[in-house]
Amino acid sequence: MGRKKKPTIEFRFYEIPQGQSCLALLGEKWIRVYGEAINTLHFHNLFEVGYCRYGNGIVVLDERVCQYETDMFTVIPPNYPHTTTSETENFWEYFYFDVDLVAQQIYPGNVPKQREAVAILNKRADLTHAYEKPEIAGIIKSIMEEMRDKKPYYKETTKNLIKTLFFMIMRMHKSMEAESPTLVERETGDDMMSIKPAIEYIEEHYADEIRAIDLANSCNMSETHFRRTFDGIINMAPMDYLNLVRVQKACDTMKKTDYSMEIVAVECGFGNVSTFNRNFKKFLGTSPYQWKKNKDNYVGKLLDYNIHALKGW
Repeated sequence: MGRKKKPTIEFRFYEIPQGQSCLALLGEKWIRVYGEAINTLHFHNLFEVGYCRYGNGIVVLDERVCQYETDMFTVIPPNYPHTTTSETENFWEYFYFDVDLVAQQIYPGNVPKQREAVAILNKRADLTHAYEKPEIAGIIKSIMEEMRDKKPYYKETTKNLIKTLFFMIMRMHKSMEAESPTLVERETGDDMMSIKPAIEYIEEHYADEIRAIDLANSCNMSETHFRRTFDGIINMAPMDYLNLVRVQKACDTMKKTDYSMEIVAVECGFGNVSTFNRNFKKFLGTSPYQWKKNKDNYVGKLLDYNIHALKGW
């Protein structure tokens, strides 16, 4: 009997448009059969908030299989494996925000408070009915309507609503922690949570020189076991994943600045432009210069492209 194939996990990189506080995925485009032709868990670089306008199906949050229905919402931290499936057309709407950036805005200059807030917000993923948390559901829908209607001062309003949502989710997680013990994460060596510290280490230190042993140490594994485990779960070598993240950070830097390619390369962790160019073309199929020159590459194409950490794609 052959060895059972491990489920594949997909990494999706989303970017927040310049001048906005969140990336909103709204409207009829998101009326669809969820999970159709896709049977993989995925995770994002941003915090995801979803609201089910109508429909029913299943949301998988790591190993938890949860039934959803109309007027339920999800709050899912970055780097948390999940997926949504339905048998009929459903309508979900989403927005994404940068947890670290919001924490910096709330506690400027206070790094310990920022880290504490981020840790509380990222502690767990949840699926909740609107009637159970009406105040949170109301804020979520308000953010979506602000981003949909784009009335005067919607950017400022959205920014403040996201800060309020940040606190409300923190409060919800704190109350859940008080009511019941924290959910025990899986203890097997071959699951996403076992390499989550490495994913987070890369997100925080991508601009630094990182060795595989550093990532292995963050997961309390030997380097050999870590490499095998990481590749088995993500279907990508850890150093390739690191360079993928660096390329995506470079896209963000090029969009927001007029830095030379030399500066972009260094700021995003590449030792030189040659290495930067080689990795950029490997993952995006074009040179950094051509990517920056073609404005259509930004946001829309990244969303459609959904860079896959999958062998053979």
